[in-house]
Amino acid sequence: MKKALDTLAVHAGREDFRTLRVHAPPIDFSSTNPLPDPLAGGEELGHLANGGDVRDNSVYARLHNPTVARFERGLSSLEGTEATVAFGSGMAALSALLLAVREEGNHVVAVRPMYGSADHLLASGMLGVETEFCRAEEVGDRIRPDTALVYIETPSNPTLGLIDIADVVRQAGKVPVCVDSTFATPVLQRPVEQGATFVLHSATKFLGGHGDVVAGTLSTSEAWAQRLRQVRVMTGALLHPMAAFLLHRGLQTLPLRVRAAQANARALAERLGGHPAVERVFYPGLPGGDPKGLIGRQMHGPGSLLSFELRGGLDAALGVLEKVRLATPAVSLGSCDTLIQHPWTMTHRVVPEATKRATGITEGLIRLSVGIEDADALWRDLEQALA
Repeated sequence: MKKALDTLAVHAGREDFRTLRVHAPPIDFSSTNPLPDPLAGGEELGHLANGGDVRDNSVYARLHNPTVARFERGLSSLEGTEATVAFGSGMAALSALLLAVREEGNHVVAVRPMYGSADHLLASGMLGVETEFCRAEEVGDRIRPDTALVYIETPSNPTLGLIDIADVVRQAGKVPVCVDSTFATPVLQRPVEQGATFVLHSATKFLGGHGDVVAGTLSTSEAWAQRLRQVRVMTGALLHPMAAFLLHRGLQTLPLRVRAAQANARALAERLGGHPAVERVFYPGLPGGDPKGLIGRQMHGPGSLLSFELRGGLDAALGVLEKVRLATPAVSLGSCDTLIQHPWTMTHRVVPEATKRATGITEGLIRLSVGIEDADALWRDLEQALA
């Protein structure tokens, strides 16, 4: 019988604690491990270097770390995948994915908008892939014999558009689909249940949840995980054990934090929609924000991210960021506290101006990552800043 998510979040990845006789996850800082049998150790080293999971000995920290593996098992349980591979950042995870799929071809189909740095990497061609950007309904028309990956982000950054994952998977056919599910987390969305091959998280955000860790993850099948681990070994992108410890701890409160922040976001989105300084609010939980009816079918809720466009454009947006006192003007998201930022000049600065405008990112757009503070206090702060 499948455990409720709240229970699973508390206990996932902790299955060996009774055997270890510990209550909190141990942190293994070892950079290397003793190898009493050189031949067996060498065989294990080769196994790990080729992407295999650990069998007996971690050998060397670039190959494997027990603390990282414990977090990976926990997240796999929440996402419903066979394996998770953790990296030093979300961009390291995306880079590893692009390198891993090169065996299938060098053409990628991607749907905008998405996180600005991901857009920048895909558009640059730096890792030897040719990326073709399109709308979600056009994915099927862009698939070629050399297409190795379809890449989408839902909800999208920063305009909170929702993409029908199952429909994209249908259009993609045999081509694997990666979903950046950072904004949703496994609390609100499990892309593999819709047919996706990869689930990407900037684990820096909600999974950590406290603004004190940088990490990225890819949850997928064991077969793909072996390729990803091989890239991780070769590029040295393994997550640090202290970061893994913090992330594993963050999973325990993930459902509580996501739901509390989501309740606040609903309240703020409704109030912002009625403010005279606000031209438009982007939030899936508002009327018209979910035209395909994906909440309830694909997602369990609209989440805690929202964006709003000010009538006064750039000057008005910068003025709000200067005047807020409770919300913190900073990039990133998914922390316990509320973060506010200006996509045009910050997270999407590296995206060409024409692309930003075409995807709804304007000079007057502000993105708000709503935290778990008191909703009325957050509204008072926004209201005085908007005034």
